[in-house]
Amino acid sequence: MPPLQTRGARGALWARPPVGQLILAAAGFQPALFVSRFVGFCRKRSSRQGSSFTRVNAVLTQLQSKRSANTSPNFRNRALITCLLLFIWPAKAQTGSPASQTEYTRHLLIDWAGLTRYGSENAEIRPPKPGEDRVVFLGDQITEQWGAGGGRFFPGKPYLNRGIRSQTTPQMLVRFRQDVISLKPRVVVILAGTNDVASYTGPSTEGMIAENVTSMVELAKVNGIRVVLASVTPVCDCFKNQTALRPQGKIIGLNGWIKDYAARSGSVYLDYYSALAEGRNFKKDLTSDGLLPNEAGYAVMAPLAEKAIAEALAGK
Repeated sequence: MPPLQTRGARGALWARPPVGQLILAAAGFQPALFVSRFVGFCRKRSSRQGSSFTRVNAVLTQLQSKRSANTSPNFRNRALITCLLLFIWPAKAQTGSPASQTEYTRHLLIDWAGLTRYGSENAEIRPPKPGEDRVVFLGDQITEQWGAGGGRFFPGKPYLNRGIRSQTTPQMLVRFRQDVISLKPRVVVILAGTNDVASYTGPSTEGMIAENVTSMVELAKVNGIRVVLASVTPVCDCFKNQTALRPQGKIIGLNGWIKDYAARSGSVYLDYYSALAEGRNFKKDLTSDGLLPNEAGYAVMAPLAEKAIAEALAGK
């Protein structure tokens, strides 16, 4: 704890350390030891994230070289912010350029839930016409990319795509009112969970995913919206390693919970997984990278989605 210092030219007033600092000092808190251990922990985490974290590792190396002699607030802040980025930096960013990684991280910090992605577009959408069976597809990059290629997203149907790449269930829950409820659909199709498994926004358990999905379903039902819960789609190492971030066993386990909860909650279960998988692997001819469906994959998914929506509208 630093000594008391005079404040002002005459030294009439004494500056005391902040109360929090006094409490930590009384409890035996050692800043240098804390920084040393915390930076060491983050360094271990970064070493498991792949080569795209070389810049972060360089900062950690610099911090570790100075930690024994430097425990200033500025130094500690740099250490904490660097380690924080390791937790919030999406694994998806590993495949992008340094510029895209920086931009994505900046956007994540500014608009974590992605409320600006569809905010303006939502404001321009009129309420559904009488008899219109509006459907909102809520999801991540798998939903967002649907229709981005040669095919269109359910042409002629009053279906709205509200997918945002790299999103996890807590982010979707935050934007559920804006991107689903406010649009007054009759049905919402929720496809979520693959990025939670990959820990895009931090460590996530099946229980945490379940709580977020449950909250979205409850919000939908209290607003008179029928729910279709889609299974998490499979992955494969056909083109590059996808299973390291998304262990296939975890996907199967999560799908088991989704199917069971759909039955318990009166939702419709949409089984994409069985149609896209061969064994535990994504069928190679239906995926572009082992994670995202290609046009052929979306062509398999479309009639399954239509069938599930019809079932939800029928109230079965």
